[in-house]
Amino acid sequence: MFSEKRKLTTIFEWLGSGLAILYAMLIASNTGNEITGFALLLVSALLFAAWAVIDRRWAFLILQFFYASSAIIGLIRWS
Repeated sequence: MFSEKRKLTTIFEWLGSGLAILYAMLIASNTGNEITGFALLLVSALLFAAWAVIDRRWAFLILQFFYASSAIIGLIRWS
């Protein structure tokens, strides 16, 4: 069970990080890709939230709530 949990959190960690990097680059590039960027931020926050729940990292989970909230605000404002 431990190794399966570790594999899952590793996937969430790396995929969430990659998506967050893409989000930051899309928003910073100011190339009209804001909707895609904020969608990536939302997916990244959800992956990180899952990781936080599995590892019982409650402060990190709260942080992801605010990242997801800002992604939703961005999606609403840019659509």
